Amino acid sequence: MLAVCLMYGTARADTRLDWRSTPYPAAYASSRLAMPPPTEPMIRLPPVADEAAEQDLRTASMARLTEDTTAAATADGTAAEATAGEAIAGSEFYTLDELRDEMKKLAWTKGDFAIVPYGILWGSAYYGTSRFAPGHFVLYIPSEQDEGEDSFVIDTRRTRLGLNIAGPQIPFFGCAKSGAQVEVDFMGFSGTVVGGAVAPNTENYPAVLLRHAFAELKTDDWRLLAGQTWDVISPLNPGMLTYAVGWAGGNIGFRRMQIRGERYFHVSETCQLTVQAAMMQDIVTDLPMYAENANWPVLEGRTAISLGADDGGSRPLTIGVSGHIGRQGWDFSDADDFRLPTWSVCGDVRYVITDRLGIQGEFFTGENLSTFFGGVFQGINPVTRRTIGSAGGWIDLWFDWTPRWHSHVGCGTDNPSNADVPAGGRTSNSFLFGNVSFDVTKKLFLGLEVSHWRTTYQDKEPGDSVIFEFVGGYGF
Repeated sequence: MLAVCLMYGTARADTRLDWRSTPYPAAYASSRLAMPPPTEPMIRLPPVADEAAEQDLRTASMARLTEDTTAAATADGTAAEATAGEAIAGSEFYTLDELRDEMKKLAWTKGDFAIVPYGILWGSAYYGTSRFAPGHFVLYIPSEQDEGEDSFVIDTRRTRLGLNIAGPQIPFFGCAKSGAQVEVDFMGFSGTVVGGAVAPNTENYPAVLLRHAFAELKTDDWRLLAGQTWDVISPLNPGMLTYAVGWAGGNIGFRRMQIRGERYFHVSETCQLTVQAAMMQDIVTDLPMYAENANWPVLEGRTAISLGADDGGSRPLTIGVSGHIGRQGWDFSDADDFRLPTWSVCGDVRYVITDRLGIQGEFFTGENLSTFFGGVFQGINPVTRRTIGSAGGWIDLWFDWTPRWHSHVGCGTDNPSNADVPAGGRTSNSFLFGNVSFDVTKKLFLGLEVSHWRTTYQDKEPGDSVIFEFVGGYGF
């Protein structure tokens, strides 16, 4: 991080770590924090630390300090600037020789590129009073008619490894800063082929899952990105400790391949407007054996306004409106080139009330949302071959008891239209949660979360489970 600070004269932390609210990778996104004049004999920079890993730990224990500092849940990127401002405010002074020595500890260099590796070793232990699906994290609760027995799981597959890459400025694009990010975890499909059929693998054979792989150009006023990262729509996540942060229970949006453009309008000292638009790769999760690419991409857009005093890049209130439209395709034996629409209209708000207290939430409505974890992970009715409409949302309140103790409480719901859901399908899914986490060190945290999930079904008994999850993370 210090390497990038020297190269670009700014420091901006990645709070996305995996929270979808932060679109800027650590170590190279710009801020409006100026370096001291070159005549100064000393340079003020943050103390040596791997900010990417440190912020990743905080994702599990603070409100979007969330996959990612408190204002990090906004998709306009102002959160990371706040982190940088706080870091500089509490920093030490370095001579140039000392700075060069510290830089060597933090990053690899290759020509004009600085490469900062980061990661977090993450473990979870779950106990559910009724079995949960898909098994190593929670999306919904199977019907009591199908499951119902309690379940215990220990899992380390959410461990992440990544690289943040800071490249040279590009004169052709107005000296925009270039950068890239690559990040993986181990939540990929790990089945094996036995006799021509796919069989489940044992729990200790996880597969690599690509989370982020993108390059970008960015200035204080605009950003261009190409690759795989978070959706533009619904950019926030509740401050849950579990891997699936309310997905299929009112929180929609995921990662996919895209080409994205963003524009930042600094309207006044107390107002900033952000406009985002992207072309996304079409992804089909329903009836994948018949799926094919449609003839145009999914289009996503979002407009957000951030209000309040700009304290080092952070504003206390952000309100956003977003949505998408697209088509999905299938080739059925009796219906070649079958097409159905997918769309959504979403809203998000985040309000930092005090330095220790804040609230955030989202809502959505739309159709055919399974690829975005909407409709309780159902997009189309396989019998009628019609889209499933759904609406829902979530809310999260956070409080920092001390600089090390943090808590979140919240709830969410996803309510598909009963008329659209087939027999045996999921007609609603809701959750309540509360957690507490403790930062043992800047790199190590421990947390406990208790949640209650209830899933209802068409013509079947509901599923109901109380889930206890103990988590720990160690970043580097």
